[in-house]
Amino acid sequence: MGLDWDAYGAVLFDLDGVITPTAEVHMRAWAELFTAYLTEAAPDAEPYTDADYFAHVDGKPRNDGVRDLLASRGLTLPEGDPGDPPEADTVCGLGNRKNAAFAHVLRTEGVAPYPGSLRLIEALRDRGTPMAIVSSSRNAPDVLETAGVADFFPVVVHGGVAAERGLPGKPAPDTYEAAAADLDLPTTACIVVEDATSGVAAGAAGDFALVVGVDRGAGAQPLRDAGADVVVTDLEELL
Repeated sequence: MGLDWDAYGAVLFDLDGVITPTAEVHMRAWAELFTAYLTEAAPDAEPYTDADYFAHVDGKPRNDGVRDLLASRGLTLPEGDPGDPPEADTVCGLGNRKNAAFAHVLRTEGVAPYPGSLRLIEALRDRGTPMAIVSSSRNAPDVLETAGVADFFPVVVHGGVAAERGLPGKPAPDTYEAAAADLDLPTTACIVVEDATSGVAAGAAGDFALVVGVDRGAGAQPLRDAGADVVVTDLEELL
């Protein structure tokens, strides 16, 4: 199903699981974190599974994911400080522990864009369509550089930018709205492309032209239920 690209002014992409397969790296890092943490701190709690990633973590700011997963097990931790060491048993400490695991995999294994996603962004660049990245991850600039696609995206609203501007993370629409403003375009001219239900919900909560869900494991129906107008399994389908 191709889109009439003349009808849209810009495309706002999530990164992990949309442009690059780094969602798989995030999944591994979260599983490593919570499997070890729950085994040690709450051995009677339900074990962590991949379903927890999609239900509680996917697409959200890192510490929100920590809080939500712990809450699903009836657990709470002190908030701590963003500078907490990864060993600290605080929300920030667990978030930093997860990030250290992610950074190690990115550094040692690298990452490449999905072939279909690369074909789409190359086609959009060639036709002059502005593009932006809207990611909850503070690692987004490093991922873009490692994948060799940073030059496609003059605007990158990542978790660090959101914190600096005081923007709530997904599922609130604010980070997507900020990216549209940074491109000097109204939200009504922009497409949102997301693989997480929280990100799709962010697009649906704003006044955007279209919300595209990319099913990389969340499931087509959950993406539609979250507000996706269109669901694909590969971005090349949009060409």
